[in-house]
Parts: sequence; structure tokens; C-alpha cells
Amino acid sequence: MVLEATVICVDNSEYMRNGDFAPTRFDAEKDAVNLLFGNKLNSHPENSVGLISMANKGEVLVTLTSDIGKLMSRLHTVKLGGSIDFSSCIQVAQLALKYRLSKNHPQRIVAFVGSPVNEDEKDLVKLAKKLKKNNVSVDIVNFGEDDLNTKKLEAFITNVDKDGSSHLVTVPAGMGVLSDSLMSSPILAGSGGGGSGSDEFGIDANMDPELALALRVSMEEARMQQQQQTGGGAASTAPMEVDRSAPVDPAAMTEEEQIQWALRMSLEAHQSDQAPSTTPAAPAPEPSATPAPSSTPASAPAA
Repeated sequence: MVLEATVICVDNSEYMRNGDFAPTRFDAEKDAVNLLFGNKLNSHPENSVGLISMANKGEVLVTLTSDIGKLMSRLHTVKLGGSIDFSSCIQVAQLALKYRLSKNHPQRIVAFVGSPVNEDEKDLVKLAKKLKKNNVSVDIVNFGEDDLNTKKLEAFITNVDKDGSSHLVTVPAGMGVLSDSLMSSPILAGSGGGGSGSDEFGIDANMDPELALALRVSMEEARMQQQQQTGGGAASTAPMEVDRSAPVDPAAMTEEEQIQWALRMSLEAHQSDQAPSTTPAAPAPEPSATPAPSSTPASAPAA
């Protein structure tokens, strides 16, 4: 899990009204930003995310927080208008990162750029070097005006990148849904791309770690029960001894330890349900083989 503080910059200029991304650039951008909210906050319990609008010199909409509801509701109220000032917005985002929960948290800025970047390449390179010096990583989603912006943004990312920590994702119009392109990009999945984050069930553990863990536990339970039914794997399915005196804290375990602990609890519950009762039933009385003759004579019939 990745621990970091992230400020997301959304493009809310007039260019975002264009319909080359369905239904509009801004609506496609909001879907992608909501996806990014969940990814960043689910990656680590101490992660925090801030939100900045890029039009008109940049405005801090939400300071760093772990409340995804607050972020989504504020994004819904963003209005379109004006043009973006890329350099000013990035500098505002850098200042917002100074108020992160811990100075040890890595810093990241994710900027969605769907409008022309008016700065000169020389000025962008100067800004990039300043960010690199302050250990700020930058991811940029370049869409809508990629013909005008790609060369400038490539130069920016090249100079801000440090050991592959910064990324540029360019999505031309007509290449599909913006959020889908973001899911398969290094911005969400790391340097290995979207496919590397998926497990054997096709679930990205970074996107939904609880679902991925539940699926793995369910699969292991099915395998263990199948081994028991077929008589194989006797050694591996033997019940594990649990130290009941020691308190168990799943939050302090690694992912593998949590899976083993969940499997152990599930297996014990399954075995206790199938175990026969330990209290022996009272034996039924045995019937006498030959009935004993009665020693009392039958009474005479009344006269």
C-alpha cells in the first residue's frame, strides 16, 4: 500500500464544455477524478487528498482530508469559466501539500489538463526542477488539447521525474472513456501499468482491497473443503492451534497473515459445526427375552 498526500487539480475552464469526450470533457473528467479519490484513499488508511480548481489562478476547494464524501460533494459544485493558469495552480498545490498530516508523507500532485497550456516550455522546465528539488511528484492527465500540450508537458514531466515517480498520460479524443484510460495507466497502477495490479480474480487489490481479500479467502476455503472431501491434503488441512490467551489484532497483521488468520477461523467454525456431540446418549433398555410368569393367581370371577 502506498502512503502519500495528494492534491488533485481539476480543469474547469470554458474548454471543458466541449463534447469530444462523452458527454462533455468536464463530465468525463469528474468520473476520472472520483475514481482517483477512491484509489488514493483506499491505498493506505493515513492517505489524504486535496482538491484545487485550475481556472482563474487556482482555488483550493478542499484542503487535505480523508473524507471522500466531502471531496465528491465539493467536486459536484465546481463551476466552469475562464482559462487555466497551469504554473500558478501547480504552485498553489505545492503550498497545500505543506499542510499534510506528517512531513514524512510523500507529496504528489495530479493535474487534469484539458485546456491549452499557455506557459513557455522554458518556464515549465524551471518549475519542474523546483518541484523535483522539493521532492514533489507530479502526474498529468493530458486530454482534449493534446496536440497543443503534449510537447510542453513531456518536457515538464522529464524534468520533474525522479526515479519514475512522475507520469504523463495522454488520452486523445475518441480513444474511449477517460476513466478507463486512467485505470490502465501508471497513475493508478504504478510503474507496471494497469494489468500488474490485478490478481487472479481480475480484481485490483489497490482499488478494493477488502473485496480482493474476501475472494482469496473464499477460494482457499473451497480448496480446503474439496481436499477434505476427496481425502487428500490431510496434512495441510489439519486444524491449527490458536493461542486464545493472546489478543488478535488483524490491523497489525500483514496481508498474508490476515488471510491465514481468516482461513483458520473459518476452518475451525466449519469443523465445530460438523463435530458430533461429546455427551453420550443414554442407552435404551433392553427388552426381556422371555417374559417372567406371574406368581399371583388370577382372581376368580365374581359370583
